[in-house]
Amino acid sequence: MNLRKTLLAASIATLPMVLSAAVHAAPQSAPVMAAPVSAQSPQQVDALFSKLAARRGKTGLDASHGYKVTVQHPGVTGTRITRANHTYKGLRVFGSETVIVSSDAGEILSESSSHLRDKLNAGKDSKSGFNTAPALNATAAIDKVTKELAAGGLHHVPPSAELLIYPVVKTVRTAAAANKQEGALNALDVEDVVDRYELAYLVQVRMLQGQNPIYYDYIVSAKNGVVLKKWKALQTVAGTGNSQYNGTVPLNTSQSGSTFSLKDPSRGTGGTYGMMAITNANHGTSPGSVYTNTTNTWGDGQQYNGGSTTNANGQTAAVNAMWGLMNTYDMHKNVLGWQSLDGQNTATFIAAHVNTSYDNAYYDSGCKCMYIGDGGSMFNNLGSIDVIGHEMGHGITDATSGLIYSQESGGLNESSSDIAGESTEAYARGGGTGTTIPSGLNDWQMGKEIAKNGQPLRWMWKPSKDGRSPDAWSTSIKNLDVHYSSGPNNRMFYFLSQGSESSSSSEKYSSYLNKQPLAMTGIGIDKAYRIWFKANSTKFTQSTNYADARNKVLQSAEELYGVGSKEAIAVKRAYAAINVGADVDENPGPGTGVSITTQPASINVSAGGTATFTVGASGGTTPYSYKWYRNGGAIPGATSATYSFTAQAADNGAVFNAVVTDAANPPTSATSQNATLTVGGGGTGTERVTNGGFENGTTGWSGTTGVIGAHQGQSPYEGTRFAWLGGNGQSATETLTQDINIPATSTSATLSFALHIDTAETENVVYDKMVVTVKSTSGAVLGTLATYSNLNPASGFQIRTFNLLPYKGQTVRLSFAMTEDQSLQTSFVVDKVSVIAN
Repeated sequence: MNLRKTLLAASIATLPMVLSAAVHAAPQSAPVMAAPVSAQSPQQVDALFSKLAARRGKTGLDASHGYKVTVQHPGVTGTRITRANHTYKGLRVFGSETVIVSSDAGEILSESSSHLRDKLNAGKDSKSGFNTAPALNATAAIDKVTKELAAGGLHHVPPSAELLIYPVVKTVRTAAAANKQEGALNALDVEDVVDRYELAYLVQVRMLQGQNPIYYDYIVSAKNGVVLKKWKALQTVAGTGNSQYNGTVPLNTSQSGSTFSLKDPSRGTGGTYGMMAITNANHGTSPGSVYTNTTNTWGDGQQYNGGSTTNANGQTAAVNAMWGLMNTYDMHKNVLGWQSLDGQNTATFIAAHVNTSYDNAYYDSGCKCMYIGDGGSMFNNLGSIDVIGHEMGHGITDATSGLIYSQESGGLNESSSDIAGESTEAYARGGGTGTTIPSGLNDWQMGKEIAKNGQPLRWMWKPSKDGRSPDAWSTSIKNLDVHYSSGPNNRMFYFLSQGSESSSSSEKYSSYLNKQPLAMTGIGIDKAYRIWFKANSTKFTQSTNYADARNKVLQSAEELYGVGSKEAIAVKRAYAAINVGADVDENPGPGTGVSITTQPASINVSAGGTATFTVGASGGTTPYSYKWYRNGGAIPGATSATYSFTAQAADNGAVFNAVVTDAANPPTSATSQNATLTVGGGGTGTERVTNGGFENGTTGWSGTTGVIGAHQGQSPYEGTRFAWLGGNGQSATETLTQDINIPATSTSATLSFALHIDTAETENVVYDKMVVTVKSTSGAVLGTLATYSNLNPASGFQIRTFNLLPYKGQTVRLSFAMTEDQSLQTSFVVDKVSVIAN
């Protein structure tokens, strides 16, 4: 969506306005984002979507449901991020999208999706389709909005009307919270569900009444013209240069002959001016021309006096803008590896002196640029470091998650910019160099420097100090202006960074923190911003709300620093402090929680042998629960004190450990030491299958390879990837094959694989089946090993083994072939395929 992002609250009348060590060790240094990546070719995009389409039926969606790429940007080195809108019969489903992290080779590494389309003709047996024919045309929808907003206004940008499907969402309680009092509800006690779908237009109008911008987005019914939703789209907030707020600062400028210009050739490429630039709007609403000067000394460091915008006093606003832009760019690039706003190093610009005595600043996603006012009755020039960092933060959100600027997602959008502003301020105050954000240098007060009365726009540690922003989540938060609904998340980030205090008289106290210690411990602004940035750029969708944000920020902390790490625990506590999720203890203290008494031992087994690991625990409250991990990733179904499996050659060097959790409220956990598996010592068996665990994607396999991946809706036997054949709920045929050689000298050859079957079929009739065969390389069937069907469902995985010695001396084709009828899914989930030949 093309939105303008604003900093200032709409109240301004003049504006339009755990307890254990980490399960896997944190990296020595946090990973950084990759350099700009080229856009994927149409063929690569098609291949990616083919893999998504292969999963479509497994989530109850039919062929009318599709995807449309909206954004591609770098992920961490070796990966890229693709965001795709969900479509139905070619129309966008508003707010519903998928975020895909893929390798440079095109393999899907993770997928984060909103589910606003899931009830749109869900299931394969739907008889009628959603009607996509509008009764109202786009022109009529635009006219309706224009007349309602500003009948006498002028369009600053041509209006647009996009026909789409709008999910009308309602908030309902979870079953567990059905009897709770309203005031006792936590953000995780409710969920947003789709009540119905409406064919509608997203009407975007960008108008001016005089110099007053009127920017709105409307959702208008395409059936009868009724306004279903509306929200403000103007999202407001700010060589050698003499800066108003930062003293004498170095500026990167360009020179042509004897003329200098405020164009920075070292930051960003392309864009409107080929590099980062500052322009002079000269009291208008258009960018104007790039600032030039006959010397390379700029500004007088004083508040603009209303005279010339090009003399030394007029240049000061441009100095403020350039210094803020340079530091925002440098912080993100040097700390995170993220280049410019979009990660692709596309240059942006800032227009100074917008309008006359304008008490605001805003980001415009149409030009991907920022406008700053000189200030009027309430503010001085809006070019302070935190304000510019805030507005550029809107540009990053616009290029990544695109959080819808309304209700809870709008509050998170605003908060994300406040977070970026404070992080930029801390980096700049620390000298603007280095690969970390220093703590203790920012003031945690948004816009304090620009306010004529010395009062900031927002207090991060105590949002309610402004008289309108809440300190914690409640069911009414979605009804607030987004500048106020941002408050709880701002407080969360402050606590995550700096910690809280235990005295109820302190402004940094939260009554929701009721575990030990009452004063939670912060992790510093550097780690906190890395976690937030990762969540916003790789996990958030347009419709993410507070509950979803908490879960995805926690996932990001666990991926960066480890499951059970102090950073992950701090995320839980920081969100608990704003009534999103339950509080947890930071440390159980000696003797008060569960502890490991028997560590799993490293072992050496032959290929084809059984590997067994055991953990013992004591203390805390019984009974215990167990979770085993392989190379830091959870092993599905491994929930006993002992974990056993058939070892393959590919398992050599794998590292295992366990987390034991007790039954206390809240529970305490302990993490075991690592144990290493060595495969091959004392044995002569050789693994003949390539990539039998599918962890290397489709390597080694042929056929319907889109069934291979880390699919949502099913779990692997171990690792992260598996092959999911079936599960479509409609007529389908899927096959996986691999050619293997069994030497003529073999004395044994054993095929094994893990298989899980579940089904929606209810009759005692075979409708769906998977046949495992051995074929010649030309495709002739040499033998049928097994046939499985919807009549063979089983809880969890079953290990299946077969003798392949009769095929020694041959290169044969191992085949898994699935056929599914027209309705009611059956899933055949295959993992850990192995052929050991001695």
